[in-house]
Amino acid sequence: MKLDNFIGMMTGHFDNKEQFDMMQKTGKIYPYAEHINTICNDKIKNIPVDFNGKFVVEESYYEINGKRHASPHLFLITETEDGISLSSYEIPAGEDKNTFSYNSMKNVDYTELKKSEKFIPALYHEKNGVWEGGSTSQFSPVMTFKLWERFSDSCLEVSESMEVNGKRTFGYDEPIVYKRA
Repeated sequence: MKLDNFIGMMTGHFDNKEQFDMMQKTGKIYPYAEHINTICNDKIKNIPVDFNGKFVVEESYYEINGKRHASPHLFLITETEDGISLSSYEIPAGEDKNTFSYNSMKNVDYTELKKSEKFIPALYHEKNGVWEGGSTSQFSPVMTFKLWERFSDSCLEVSESMEVNGKRTFGYDEPIVYKRA
C-alpha cells in the first residue's frame, strides 16, 4: 500500500516551469528541468515471482543558458520495515548512458541488472501524506553526492549536490520544485 502511494506520487512527467519563470524574473541563474519517471518492470524479464519492488526509469533533463543535458537513471523502489528505499542501478549493458529512456529501453534479464556500488540507497518516510528522505554517498575519497527529496500530491522537491574536497561543484541553494506537466 505504501509502495503504491509513493510510486503514484513520483511517477509521471514533471517540470519546474513555474519555479524557473519566477527565477528568471528575479535574474537568478537556475535550470529549467524535467523529470519523466516511468515504471519499467514490463521490460525486465525473469523477475522473481515473489519480487515486491518497482524498477523506474528516471529521465532527467536540465537546461541552463540554452544548453540541454540529459541525466538518465534506473532505480529500484522497495518497501522495507524502515520505510521506502530507492536504490540506484547501472544503466543496462548495451544501452546509451546519454540517451537512455523508457521508450528506448530494450528488454533486459533481471539477472543482468547491476546495483550501483557507489550510491547509498535513499530512505523515505511518510508523514501526513508527504514522503521525505534521501542519502549521502561517497562516490570517491574526495567526491560526495547528497540527495534530499520531498514528494507530495502537489510537487516533487529535489535537492542534489556534488562536492569535491568539501566544495560544491554541482547543485543549487534551493531545491528544484517539479510539478506535474
